[in-house]
Amino acid sequence: MNSHELFRLGFESMKSELYIARRFAFKPRSSSRPTFIVFIAVAGIALGTAALILTLSIVKGFSSQIENKLIGFSSHFQIRQAEGRLFFPLPADTARLGGLDNVFSIQPFMEKNIVLQSRGDDGELIQPAMLKGIPGESFPAFLKESIVEGGWFSGEDPASMYILVGKPLAQSLQLSPGSRVMIISAANGSSGNLIKPTDNIVDLLSTMDLELATVSGIYETGLNEGFDDYMVITDLAVMQHLFHAGKARISGYEVMVHDIEQLDAAAMDAVGTLGYPFYGYTVYERYNNLFEWLKLQQNITPLLIITITVVAVFNIVSTLLVLIIEKTKEIGMLGALGLAPGKISGIFLSQAFLIALVGILAGNLLAFGFSMFELHFQLITLPQKNYFIKHVPIQIELLDYLVVSCVVGVLTLLFAFVPARVAAALKPGTALLT
Repeated sequence: MNSHELFRLGFESMKSELYIARRFAFKPRSSSRPTFIVFIAVAGIALGTAALILTLSIVKGFSSQIENKLIGFSSHFQIRQAEGRLFFPLPADTARLGGLDNVFSIQPFMEKNIVLQSRGDDGELIQPAMLKGIPGESFPAFLKESIVEGGWFSGEDPASMYILVGKPLAQSLQLSPGSRVMIISAANGSSGNLIKPTDNIVDLLSTMDLELATVSGIYETGLNEGFDDYMVITDLAVMQHLFHAGKARISGYEVMVHDIEQLDAAAMDAVGTLGYPFYGYTVYERYNNLFEWLKLQQNITPLLIITITVVAVFNIVSTLLVLIIEKTKEIGMLGALGLAPGKISGIFLSQAFLIALVGILAGNLLAFGFSMFELHFQLITLPQKNYFIKHVPIQIELLDYLVVSCVVGVLTLLFAFVPARVAAALKPGTALLT
């Protein structure tokens, strides 16, 4: 007998086992109980698979959205001088940074600690804030998409300051587009600090600088503490003209990279290229507490996956045991007709495979359908103050669907081996008399 004939016989044997398994699982002759039990098993595997996929999709979507917001608000990494000193940007420095392989874009910025004062219904309202100047011609798309009232204004008159204010800060100061607000800051300082440790009250009062600004728009990113309730955005050129007599000094550079996996190396290369007194830090270092919180969310995911998988596995094991009890006489008849115990075991492993296959496919369709429905209608809301986003974020990745499907399928077949061996161990005489 050649290998071709052996393969044909093996295929026919496997085909017969699948046929019997399908009859046992989905086409009972005398009772509807096995069909109902199989339906429950399929539903359990489908729900478990869908839950696993949705867990991964939501956790990844949540982390991705928060990470994109933090990067959009600042950059991949920033380069500054020690003690927050302002400095003059040199074309040679920009050229050296732009020559690095992984650098995508370089943007100068200026930050200045300020106090905002407005007139509200209850009198004078005061809030501390950070004024950030960015080039008006390269206004970030992230902030542009986050504007909920008004808009970005880049005027030709450098004597007029227009600002973007976060929604929580605007509510605290009772501001709306077109409102006028007083900006109080330290005049002509070498850094963006409002108060120096060595300043006394006389020095402080003598160096106060007052400027009027107009609110051009209100933005809402969902990042509250230290962002929407603190950061005020304006045009860099206007900020330099009003606070530093037109001197083109900046606080640093915001740098974006091509490959975020090489972010640390890119930041080190940039600092090494410019040398002392420059230093840099990545967005992950600057907002380390938020990224640690995201890691905590991700660390819970394996526990959820294990729990759901165990439930699905025990579901299929219990279903097969019930099917063995229901089909005891049929098993005995197959044994009496000369079917080997290994073949009987194969029949029940085939049942597990068919049940798992149908359940996994249904789970994938259920997860994908729910994901698309939620992404389109966004019916599930979240408290933005706590989670930084308004709706449940879902990130659909084909790899998640494949990995979950393979894991559930392999574990199901692995644990189905026990009830399959139980069926194979039944004696034909005992089974027929049951």
